[in-house]
Amino acid sequence: MASVLKLNRVTVSRGNKNILDTVNWTVQDGQRWVVLGPNGAGKTTLLSIAAARLHPTAGEVDILDEILGAVDVFELRPRIGISSAPVAAQIPIKETVLNVVITAAYGVAGRWNEQYDSFDDHQARALLDDWGIGHLADRTFGSLSEGEKKRALIARALMTDPEMLILDEPGAGMDIAGREDLVGRLTNLAVDPAAPATILVTHHLEEIPAGFTHALLLRDGKVVAEGPIEETITTENVSATYGLDLDLTTHSNGRFSAFAR
Repeated sequence: MASVLKLNRVTVSRGNKNILDTVNWTVQDGQRWVVLGPNGAGKTTLLSIAAARLHPTAGEVDILDEILGAVDVFELRPRIGISSAPVAAQIPIKETVLNVVITAAYGVAGRWNEQYDSFDDHQARALLDDWGIGHLADRTFGSLSEGEKKRALIARALMTDPEMLILDEPGAGMDIAGREDLVGRLTNLAVDPAAPATILVTHHLEEIPAGFTHALLLRDGKVVAEGPIEETITTENVSATYGLDLDLTTHSNGRFSAFAR
């Protein structure tokens, strides 16, 4: 199995503080990883490196068989699909939902004078249907609910058939119904063998979709634990990650929850 991402002793420093501290991590093709950790753990920084948007202070990063720092990142980035708050902030609020998705084909956030063919249109509409918002194709992005925006951003991230998919807190700001709908769709994506290797960042155990295969737990920029999800998401590891004694429950549907003791 080929690796799509490999971090070797990666450190990111800001002043005297290490945001990431000698992190080793490998994501293989076909794997679905969840990254967990409290605020300030280094999750966003880790994703910025994985998405080729940030270079480490020290260490080596291999993304899709290219070494970060020795490759044109503008050629590398289109091979990576990403859904995040910074991506959302770049999209004009008056852009139609269809254009939010279809413009990913050119790597732009708003439609200008680019020309798209019928394949692009069909692909974008099919993705909107897959994520349950095909009926909103002509609505403006700014008029959508938080959950609808997140689904539009995931559809956009998949528009270019990426080799790696990065989802930064896709459930943030959603109510229970919206979160559960999203988790169900992410479960369908996780079990699809044609889906790209996926990295999902969340603060909340209950947002981990069934079908995810691996977990990386971070605290203070360091790896607490990483590996197959059933071996990594344990009461001991999760308690150490969040600095709180927790009771962890693994449910029969493959989901997790935790409460303070």
